[in-house]
Amino acid sequence: MTQITEYSPFVPEVKKDPYPYYAWLREHHPVYYNDKLGFYVLSRYADVEAAARTPEVFSSAQGIGPERAPVAMMIAKDPPDHTRLRTLVQKAFTPRVIADLRPLVEQLVDAALDEFDTTGTVDIIGDLAFPLPFLVISRMLGMPETDAARLRDWSHTMTKTLDPILSDDDIRAASDAEAHMNAFLLDVFEWKRSEPADDLLTALLAAEDAGDVLSDDELLAQVSLLFIAGHETTVNLIGNGTYALLRNRDQWERLVREPELDANVADELLRYDSPVQFSGRTVLTEVALEGKTLPAGSSTMVCLGAANRDPAHWGDTAESLDIGRAGANQHLSFGGGVHYCLGSALARLEGQIAIGRMARRFPRMELASDTPAWNGRLVLRGLDELPVRTS
Repeated sequence: MTQITEYSPFVPEVKKDPYPYYAWLREHHPVYYNDKLGFYVLSRYADVEAAARTPEVFSSAQGIGPERAPVAMMIAKDPPDHTRLRTLVQKAFTPRVIADLRPLVEQLVDAALDEFDTTGTVDIIGDLAFPLPFLVISRMLGMPETDAARLRDWSHTMTKTLDPILSDDDIRAASDAEAHMNAFLLDVFEWKRSEPADDLLTALLAAEDAGDVLSDDELLAQVSLLFIAGHETTVNLIGNGTYALLRNRDQWERLVREPELDANVADELLRYDSPVQFSGRTVLTEVALEGKTLPAGSSTMVCLGAANRDPAHWGDTAESLDIGRAGANQHLSFGGGVHYCLGSALARLEGQIAIGRMARRFPRMELASDTPAWNGRLVLRGLDELPVRTS
């Protein structure tokens, strides 16, 4: 690779493999200003973690640049508004709910693996990573199964709005998808109110705290967020994680031999190639970091992917995949502080079951291509396709 002299997240080389550029940022420019794009990039673990824990300085409500997350979503709120929404939503998103989902996830994974072609190639994204979390979140919410294809397409299109720079076509497509999603969900809300069931959507409709309930606009935003965050990030965990393991054959073979490592594997894969690479923030008050001053109003990209490989935190093996790594769960892929991901336990559950069972079912699996198709996104970096041979 040619010597790195600047950083832009949108050039092809960075989209394909951003990690050498992250290393350059951490070492030489831990607070990097891209004057062409007009935002700062934070890359060291300590700074990224501090930003996540200080919403009074690094605001999520203001986002970054043209970020278009619906304003009622929790990820686009700071306390006390964020606290109110999270208090209401988490009442229907408890550890018991997640634990009770294990048999369903195991059933869905086994059914998907049963359909794998054992004589040709399998696309890990299309055949497992993409349908699994969508089916799980749909079952959790109690959504009509007949609308799965449309919901999946709308959700996938809407995720593009998380990137700080979009084309006009992307903006139009996302706006259209959001309008369709909202119209559909409003009809579903009315149906659920008349026919409540033992599911997450019914619980959200009934969620109340000291007389406070979610408005329809807030319900729309949170349910959309559950589809986007609860689906796309897990797709990337399974896809990126499988790719990483198959490129590090010793780690794949260790996973085959040691199923007791499944839980730790999920966290190490989240650390090694984060499904969410960046989080956008706006600086509310002037702050000094790493010898630089970020003025109030500055747009800042907080780089989770870079922090997760910072040798200052992870030691000399920070760039290596180690499924037995002690403290792997200290990664920042789920954010931190008040915005720590509500669905983290679900993502871990789906990742450990899907990847662990696949490894034991197909221990001789190998990559069918050395050049997988990356999706080209900045925030939700993942694969569009991952062809493998199972035997």
